[in-house]
Amino acid sequence: MSDAVSVPDRRESVADRVAAEILKLIAGGDIEPGSNLPAERKLSVMLGVSRVSVRAALQTLKAQGFIDAVQGGGTRVVCRASGADPALAELVRLDRSNMLDLMDLRCEIEVWAARRAAESMTPETVSMLRETVVAMTRPGADKAAQDVAFHMALAKASDSVVYRHLLSLVRGTLAEMLTYHRTELFASAQDDATVVAQHIAIVEAIEAKDSEGAARAMREHLNWARDHYSKSNRDR
Repeated sequence: MSDAVSVPDRRESVADRVAAEILKLIAGGDIEPGSNLPAERKLSVMLGVSRVSVRAALQTLKAQGFIDAVQGGGTRVVCRASGADPALAELVRLDRSNMLDLMDLRCEIEVWAARRAAESMTPETVSMLRETVVAMTRPGADKAAQDVAFHMALAKASDSVVYRHLLSLVRGTLAEMLTYHRTELFASAQDDATVVAQHIAIVEAIEAKDSEGAARAMREHLNWARDHYSKSNRDR
């Protein structure tokens, strides 16, 4: 029997590392479920490895069910929540009272995210958040879309790959909810000014690295929205 020690396959270890890096991009929301991955050549440059290693990593991720082939070439991130998010959005569309439960959940998790964003603040994340608020005030702006962009930017600012991934998976439901907010629930000019002011307060607390202030500003914003739900339900 030979006592020779086998030498690890270096190419295989590089492929494993590349697969892990791609998964980090997916988990962090940089590549969203349902979207296409960059081409092999671009991934090779981004990750500083050969295209052979990229190709091997992609094969591993395909076998694990994280990505699949796109007709005509390329690969796409499998949308694991493809059945869950549309179903959740449909529940919201069919019965607006279901939004109250969603709002209660948002009051917990987004307050946490605002606190984390203040603790992890960088000039880049503050600039990103401010841009989404400015975009809300531009003439003809899709305010609901910019509101979604704000909360996605806040997720990125939180520096939590878990939170970013969770939010990306329910982005469709969040968009449905915020569309209802900005077109029906509080659509007046006064309400719109209040929403913008509340978002500014959140950003300013994050910029000041005031974690408790950011959490408080987010809670005030979401509680204000929740009060509109309660009033709407009473009116009905």
